[in-house]
Amino acid sequence: MSPLVRYAEAQIPTAHGSFRIVVYRNGGDEHLALVRGDVAGGGVLARVHSECFTGEVIGSLKCDCREQLDSAIQAIAAAERGVLVYLRQEGRGIGLGNKIRAYALQAEGKDTVEANLALGFAADLRSYEVAAAILTDLGVTSVALMTNNPDKLRGLEKAGVAISQHVPHWIPDHEHNKDYLEVKRAKLGHLDQAKSAKSRENE
Repeated sequence: MSPLVRYAEAQIPTAHGSFRIVVYRNGGDEHLALVRGDVAGGGVLARVHSECFTGEVIGSLKCDCREQLDSAIQAIAAAERGVLVYLRQEGRGIGLGNKIRAYALQAEGKDTVEANLALGFAADLRSYEVAAAILTDLGVTSVALMTNNPDKLRGLEKAGVAISQHVPHWIPDHEHNKDYLEVKRAKLGHLDQAKSAKSRENE
């Protein structure tokens, strides 16, 4: 991993109140953290979110990324302490162009995992070392992580992030993304509400 550099920061007003935005540079990429309150220490409510140009910028309904992003920011604002780490990992790491190529294959009948594999990629190419470095730079020692993805939990822990709590982060589905969300559960192992509750009971 290229050295991570804290490059810029400022306060910004949002629909959910004021946040501190911190921009990091890692090689040719820029990532950011959206911070509310004093996040030094443990038990910090956190979301590690990978960019989704199609959902977050142009409003595609094929995924739940925009809703997950908005919900996480709202939750952090309500808690008055937390951090959202935004990583530049479009399309689970395959990039925007290949993501659109995968969409074309999905239109022919493949699901999101099958489309990635047909293009020669793994189902998920994301990594979390940058997220871990950002959290460390902010003084975060452990997180209450908003996610449904067990690979993200394992990836962050492998990168050195202490996870004190798993917070389920499902968004209601609709006609355009219900098949995508079902593939997340069935093929990518994303935890539904019942499984998440059971896993916490067994901790």
